[in-house]
Amino acid sequence: MVIALAQLMVVLDATIVNIALPSAQSDLGMSDGNRQWVITAYTLAFGGLLLLGGRIADLVGRKRTFIFGLIGFAAASALGGAATGPGMLFGARALQGVFAAVLAPSALSLLTTTFTDPKERGKAFGIYGALAGSGSAIGFIVGGLLTEYLDWRWCLYVNIPIAVVAVVGAFALLHDRPGHEGARLDVPGVLLGCGGLVAIVYGFSEAEPRGWSDPLVLALLGGGVVLLAVFVWWQTRARMPLLPLHIVKDRNRAGCFLTMALATIGMFGLFLFMTYYLQVVLAYSPVKTGLAFLPLTAAIITGSTQISARLMNRVPPRFLMVPGMVLAAGGMLILTQMTVDSSYATEILPALLLMGLGMGLTFMPVFATATAGVAPQDSGVTSATVNTSQQVGGSIGTALLNTIATTSSATYITAHLHNPAQRALIAKEAVVHGYTVAIWCAAGIMLLGGLVAGLLVTAKPPKHAAAGAPVPETVA
Repeated sequence: MVIALAQLMVVLDATIVNIALPSAQSDLGMSDGNRQWVITAYTLAFGGLLLLGGRIADLVGRKRTFIFGLIGFAAASALGGAATGPGMLFGARALQGVFAAVLAPSALSLLTTTFTDPKERGKAFGIYGALAGSGSAIGFIVGGLLTEYLDWRWCLYVNIPIAVVAVVGAFALLHDRPGHEGARLDVPGVLLGCGGLVAIVYGFSEAEPRGWSDPLVLALLGGGVVLLAVFVWWQTRARMPLLPLHIVKDRNRAGCFLTMALATIGMFGLFLFMTYYLQVVLAYSPVKTGLAFLPLTAAIITGSTQISARLMNRVPPRFLMVPGMVLAAGGMLILTQMTVDSSYATEILPALLLMGLGMGLTFMPVFATATAGVAPQDSGVTSATVNTSQQVGGSIGTALLNTIATTSSATYITAHLHNPAQRALIAKEAVVHGYTVAIWCAAGIMLLGGLVAGLLVTAKPPKHAAAGAPVPETVA
């Protein structure tokens, strides 16, 4: 629970400020062009520095970096909550991302090296997967409540008590091997790998406001791909590589990384659409919008802790991941039938429940399988790679699906606006049409994720794998 609390805090902060953003913009005098940096500053630092954070955890010890990350994250949250201007808030959000990049891989690698018994590992990853998968939805709920009844600043201050509890729990309960003395950090690998990830995450975040053909967007995406290609080349020659390539060459791990990326492409775009749909189209308040996501959160927790965790040791991981992605796609297909006056109880709720169960079935075996069989000295960077695929997938999903939605909306208006007196109604219908087109694409991406999981993830149930081979941690 201590480890899962930290992960919840990291995932929570990707979405908790979304609902608070209009209030923060008004209070601090942010321009419409700059307000996106409240989100971008966090995702850029977090997604770009994860590999570095994971390797630092391996070198100096996971418990140390876990506690350091918690304290730093809380301090950055306090700074952001006390912001007196846009620049101070942007800087605090970037600092949150830096400490999250240290904290997230430390948390997952501690989980990996602490729980080696298959039965206990299933329970632990069930709890972790539930909170990691539902953290974004919980962010909307908490953000709505805090913004409406307290103040937008509490969306940042709320991290402080969570971090205090986690730090106390870490000192009392967590144990870890010391770091690896004599090991060195791969500095060229850091510059190439982190530089490439920053460029790609930033490129996708700028694609939303600027458009895909913008020279800056093309330069960032192209430059990021080139840097990552050189990074891969360098990792084959570095004496102590930042990311040992055997980690990503493993078929099961590669399948999990790709499945996670495809799942979050669909999920993050959906969160964005549903927030606007509920608040703008159905005129829900921030609190009502947050509470509307509650069934999704409950379904993710149920799928992860009550279904995946119980079946993980009995069936191969793909027997959970493939049905999970199909269920999530089915929920999205229901949402493609949305209209400007859809009923929450009969049209939105069933879709959220299906998606929640699907994500609960998927996330838990992805985390557990991707980190299984990794030597302790590589557990941090492996955990960072899982988190990177989740973060980059979210950035791609938000930019790609939002572009599809806005383009479809503009096309709908052009085709249907014949009477200027109907402009308001047509505009609202166009927005919903854009969302449904994008959700069709998201459903297709989810099904592609299910296909990837079915073809690439061939691992056996953990207890069967353990019966034929020594426990990886003891081998290392």
